[in-house]
Amino acid sequence: MSVRATRLLSAVLLVAASLLPAHAARAVDGAPVWDLPIAGAVVVARFEAPAHRYGPGHRGIDLAPPSTDAGVLAPADGVVAFRGDVAGRGVITIDHGGGWVTSIEPVITDRGVGDAVRRGDPIAVLDRGGHAVAGTVHVGVRLHGEYVNPLLLARGIPRAVLLPCC
Repeated sequence: MSVRATRLLSAVLLVAASLLPAHAARAVDGAPVWDLPIAGAVVVARFEAPAHRYGPGHRGIDLAPPSTDAGVLAPADGVVAFRGDVAGRGVITIDHGGGWVTSIEPVITDRGVGDAVRRGDPIAVLDRGGHAVAGTVHVGVRLHGEYVNPLLLARGIPRAVLLPCC
């Protein structure tokens, strides 16, 4: 998917997500109902789409939890697709179906591959390490292998509204 197509998809998801009732199980386009994986977290590093597939960017968001003992919750219903170490840090990946996948790191989890999870279920605790600032967690979302901005899926995030001009 090209950068232009990814940005167009992001804009469409933003509009679609703002029109959905909070209780909807899935968006019209198949996007999962998705919450931030740490309740009360603050976004400290935003998504920055790369100019091309291998270009520099920040392919997710970094969240600062409200406390050091904050648990990591399943952001949406799904199945654990991966649990393990990547470059020395703990990662959990959840497949939400329809090509949607969320990865969260650094974490410690006892969940196993194939475990079903529901939105809001405890899935891990924070760990140290990774490329994010110490004490924060990195969250990435992919649609059919292409990274998208996780905030486009997050419920409770105020949406921009374009008003008519003149």
